[in-house]
Amino acid sequence: MAHPARLLSAFALSGLLLVADLAPALSGEDQPAKQAFGAVQLPTAGPATPYGFYSKGCMSGAVALPTDGPNWQAMRLSRNRRWGNPAMISLLEQLSRDAPKVGWPGLLVGDIAQPRGGPMVNGHASHQLGLDADVWLTPMPAKRLSVQQREDKPFVSMLQKDKFLTIDEKAWTPAHARLLMLAASYPQVERIFVNPAIKKKLCDSWTGDRAVMGKIRPLYGHDAHFHIRISCPAGAAGCKPQAPVAAGDGCDKSLAWWFTKEPWEPKKPATPTKPAPPPRPMMVSDLPKACAAILDQPAVVDEAHATYGGVAAYVDPGPVPVSATAKDLAPKTGGAPVPEDDVPLPAAR
Repeated sequence: MAHPARLLSAFALSGLLLVADLAPALSGEDQPAKQAFGAVQLPTAGPATPYGFYSKGCMSGAVALPTDGPNWQAMRLSRNRRWGNPAMISLLEQLSRDAPKVGWPGLLVGDIAQPRGGPMVNGHASHQLGLDADVWLTPMPAKRLSVQQREDKPFVSMLQKDKFLTIDEKAWTPAHARLLMLAASYPQVERIFVNPAIKKKLCDSWTGDRAVMGKIRPLYGHDAHFHIRISCPAGAAGCKPQAPVAAGDGCDKSLAWWFTKEPWEPKKPATPTKPAPPPRPMMVSDLPKACAAILDQPAVVDEAHATYGGVAAYVDPGPVPVSATAKDLAPKTGGAPVPEDDVPLPAAR
């Protein structure tokens, strides 16, 4: 019988075999970037380096999060989006080890990035440098999910279906709050994106240390998962950093704005106009110059050689330092539970 990890890897790559045949035709700078990067199955060898900005860039030397770990399971394997900068993979594994200490059994990890980063055919505007990752707001089950279950398992929203920006108290738990605050506590984490209602819930109910609360930012969507963004790694001169978050806990007018009509109503032109033409797709030539070369670089030998713990994978640099320890956030026994860029308009509800 084939090894389970090999079966998972084969499944993850099988959906890309057809588009892989198109790779030579998509390698030029005049090609749409999302098709060119989406057709690549494996990362480049060599140092891990991000180029550009979170929503306009690419990366070399990516490593893959293993499909399974002691406290995580990777989801939607057919997307082939388990790739990231080693700093992100290390952080996810550290978070998975710390999560049980705050009452969260383990992580279901969603999209990180494509093998060489770049724009995706669907689903994200960012996730292009291997420095963004999605974690489901559904706790990891005790059993190992099958490949098909990882494809089919539905997302669970933290919002009520019949009320605007209102938390579903049947879905939300104090453990959700502790997990988010733990994720924000790591010093290299710059932002945690959550739905505005989740941010408000934290603002209203969290009674612990609020020093890292400002890193948790409200954004469209993000009601069934949260988005972790880490800073550009030290020495990555080609990586464009994001502006620091404003001082304070973010429970202010900037949050109140999300509960007005303005963010949710498309802007109407002052005078009637003809329908706007479709936006021009981002081309490879629009990305940093290094990205076109990265598309043409040889790939690693196989997935195992670029997977954490694989034959020749990157070496774990050790535990990630924390600013608020898992012990500090652990649930108290017997006591009350411890309670940027241009933002696009949301899709029609």
